[in-house]
Amino acid sequence: MSVSNNLVSIRANIPSNVKLVCVTKFHSDDTIMEAYNAGERIFGESRVQELIEKQERLPSDIHWHFIGHLQTNKVKYIAPFVELIHGVDSIKLLNEIDKQALKNNKIINCLLQIHIADEETKFGFSSDEIINLFQTNTLDNYPNIKICGLMGMATFTDDIQQVKEEFKSLKSLFDKIKQDFFADDDDFKEISMGMSDDYRIAIEEGSTMVRIGSSIFGNREY
Repeated sequence: MSVSNNLVSIRANIPSNVKLVCVTKFHSDDTIMEAYNAGERIFGESRVQELIEKQERLPSDIHWHFIGHLQTNKVKYIAPFVELIHGVDSIKLLNEIDKQALKNNKIINCLLQIHIADEETKFGFSSDEIINLFQTNTLDNYPNIKICGLMGMATFTDDIQQVKEEFKSLKSLFDKIKQDFFADDDDFKEISMGMSDDYRIAIEEGSTMVRIGSSIFGNREY
């Protein structure tokens, strides 16, 4: 099946209020352009080097999202153009993003990553750490960052119920933070959860943004 056909079938399962982030890691420019020509404009990368190279070569109206684990020493390379950083998982990273945003005279949109999976390898703040960040007004220290919502990755498992519960917990945390700290802020609205294997469950549980790669582009071209 072609990329455009894959997109048609995926789009049929995504409500209009949910954003599709096409994950392009290890895929060629030609393959990405197939999605672009099918009307997609939001693309996600999880490796900084690859993102910089693609951003330079591909159309300038693409909205690039960084969706991987971001190291602080790499922030400066993507700060000038990145549209949204999904996985902000530490205070150290917040400090660096704010610093680089200031250097570029811009505000960088970010999602705070929450550790919802039953796996040690996943990154993210705990629910308690996140609530504490807001209660102590820590985020006021970063005027060049706009927090637009939360992001989480479910456990890699065939247990649909477990995945459901993990997504449910992220939605519930989002609702609490929205109500307590962002009631009047329309920009705090995104819940980035769901990938190729579990995006339908994520959408059912309240995702506003799904990150899909292999279901669109096929297996990665290493």
